Amino acid sequence: MITKSHFGNCLSSGSGIETLMDDLGRAMAGSHGPVRMLGGGNPAHIPEIQALWRTRMTEILADPPAFDRMLTNYDPPLGNARFLSALAELLKREFGWQIGPENLAITAGGQTAFFLLFNLLAGMGVDGTVRRILFPLVPEYIGYANQGLAAGMMRSLEPRIEFLGDHRFKYHVDFEHLEIGDDIAALCVSRPTNPSGNVLTNEEIHRLDGIARAAGVPLIIDNAYGAPFPGIVFRKIDPIWNDNIILTLSLSKLGLPNTRTGILVASPEIITAIGSMNAVVGLANCSIGQAIVQPLVESGEILRLSREVVGPFYERKSKLAQEWIAESFDDALDYHVHVSEGAIFLWLWFRGLKITAEQLYIRLKERGVLIVPGHFFGVGTHGDWPHGHECIRLSFAMEETVVREGIFILAEEVARGYRDG
Repeated sequence: MITKSHFGNCLSSGSGIETLMDDLGRAMAGSHGPVRMLGGGNPAHIPEIQALWRTRMTEILADPPAFDRMLTNYDPPLGNARFLSALAELLKREFGWQIGPENLAITAGGQTAFFLLFNLLAGMGVDGTVRRILFPLVPEYIGYANQGLAAGMMRSLEPRIEFLGDHRFKYHVDFEHLEIGDDIAALCVSRPTNPSGNVLTNEEIHRLDGIARAAGVPLIIDNAYGAPFPGIVFRKIDPIWNDNIILTLSLSKLGLPNTRTGILVASPEIITAIGSMNAVVGLANCSIGQAIVQPLVESGEILRLSREVVGPFYERKSKLAQEWIAESFDDALDYHVHVSEGAIFLWLWFRGLKITAEQLYIRLKERGVLIVPGHFFGVGTHGDWPHGHECIRLSFAMEETVVREGIFILAEEVARGYRDG
């Protein structure tokens, strides 16, 4: 039996994200028979986007020097220089951001980006004090929860809840109770919010940025689903960046999850530090995603695809899933669906359910339906989070028949949970 270090215990003692990815991998591989996968974050296979990736791979294969560069040469720790220059030029041209390649870094996916960022900024300081990441709005992304290498490194503020009628509700940042103490190293939000599909407005982002700037700390915005790409946002917002914001982007939800390509937009000081960390933990990052999308970045086509193909595709799927929920669920039940403003999930709240979300998860799994119980998303909450045990996250990215069947079975089990416990 091995004796683990503190670091080893932090990363190997089990986590919500490990359970989620294990369920996802087994379901996609079909290792336990047919499964209606409504739990993971795997993006949909959009025909137009899939055809584009095949075209790009054919083009790269037809260009031996480009193929060799993609597979046989290390990139610098910050990423491919040509790709970084093209992306900086695109963001500067389209949005007026005053940036250059020195403001950009590639990481091995967004998950890695946050592990590096959180532990760069927060944790045990040289003076022995622990600094923390503050999440102004929970529920938040399941993958943040086990990223910190110091105990108590995450802290969060519970939301203000607005009931909208017709079984809908919305979370809001509780600005009246948002306080930043000396122990806070950064604020962090996802936009759209994973899991709820909430989208913070331009005004809310500017207000959070002002609060962070006044406290002398950065605002981290996780843009894995947002603008400018992949553009899975169902309301009008502006991409926002300045020298106090650390913006993370990703190619995963554009349709390239296995290329593990995360992108950071930040001050040169942050970018230099991330490059050093990349070199230590991985030498360099995967070149494949950058090579595939580089011409789309150079031409600006990546923005058109996000705006005209990817975003509308998921908005239609969200509306369909909500229609199926309304059709399948007993209107007399005290259930609520968070308003869907972006991302690829619906967040459901079952007030007064006689079983927990974890028990509901087990019952659904036995019937071949996978969802994610909500308590995993209470990142930085103190102790147990009662609200999370009444909520679930459900993905609508899979094929329509799978989503519809899964929602129908979910409705049956929820009715049973209200009735019999």
